[in-house]
Amino acid sequence: MNPNVDFFFNKSGKWQSEMEQLRKIVLACGLTEALKWGVPCYTFQKSNIVLLHGFKEYCAILFIKGALLHDAEDILIQQTENVQAGRQIRFTDVHQIIELESTLKAYIFEAIEVEKAGLEVVFKKHTELTFPEEFQKKLEDNPILKTAFEALTPGRQKAYNFYFSEPKQAKTREARIEKCMEMILIGKGLNDDYQKRQK
Repeated sequence: MNPNVDFFFNKSGKWQSEMEQLRKIVLACGLTEALKWGVPCYTFQKSNIVLLHGFKEYCAILFIKGALLHDAEDILIQQTENVQAGRQIRFTDVHQIIELESTLKAYIFEAIEVEKAGLEVVFKKHTELTFPEEFQKKLEDNPILKTAFEALTPGRQKAYNFYFSEPKQAKTREARIEKCMEMILIGKGLNDDYQKRQK
């Protein structure tokens, strides 16, 4: 356990018991605990394997390269058809986690083997979208943001991409991206909240 991550579990609200149970299971698989993007992230030789996050309706363990797992139990969830790499297992009760403990460990060990083998998700190209360099880097550095962006409808993705690409100066592009990150993370489109469109 990483003491720098303890505060997350102490403040995880309605999902505290579930999160603590998931933490025990993940750590039992020998992964290293860190805090990334504000949530617990578990790594193998510095490569991200899984992270834990909570939502209003459920909490989840997210497999960063979940698309490469065999999913023998058919429990991995692709948030939307646009999400290419990450896969979730969702929970609404601690007993679900306890019952699935051996399965979760098997999936985590498989995810570690995927990383050991150097396997990578082959991403489909966004043929109509050319992301500005600043936004591409944000997506590469932050898998939660990437997953959230991919979960948006194609129309919302296009609107953001046009908005980010429009300015000629990198500084302005960066500012627009920073301003919109929170909206992307909660699944909102650019036009869903006009106050966030201030230049």
